[in-house]
Amino acid sequence: MLSTTTMTTVLPVKDMDRARAFYQDSLGLKPAGSNGDDSFMFSSGGSNAVELIVRPEADTSDHTSVSFEVADLESEMSDLAGKGIEFADYDLPGLKTENHIAVSEHQRCAWFPDTEGNILCLHQNI
Repeated sequence: MLSTTTMTTVLPVKDMDRARAFYQDSLGLKPAGSNGDDSFMFSSGGSNAVELIVRPEADTSDHTSVSFEVADLESEMSDLAGKGIEFADYDLPGLKTENHIAVSEHQRCAWFPDTEGNILCLHQNI
């Protein structure tokens, strides 16, 4: 039933102008429309979307909010680093990054925060 629907990830933001600039200019997502001053939608080029909603008092999550599948992780990381994005490093039980990349049995992943503190991820299937 839901296996063929479009999914939208909704993220809280404190500053819509700052967040919109990040998602459009830094990440390159395509603007898909607005539902007023407190909401803005982006398309990733596929059938899924990211919606930003102004929530000044909202807390951000301590885990991945959105993960983008990429074909070449290092190339995407290099492009984003060139736009000022800083990737995180982790040394936790079951999760350790080397050069900002964690490797599991099926994926290679790199995490970075957006301007609002949401944790985003790039992942490459292996």
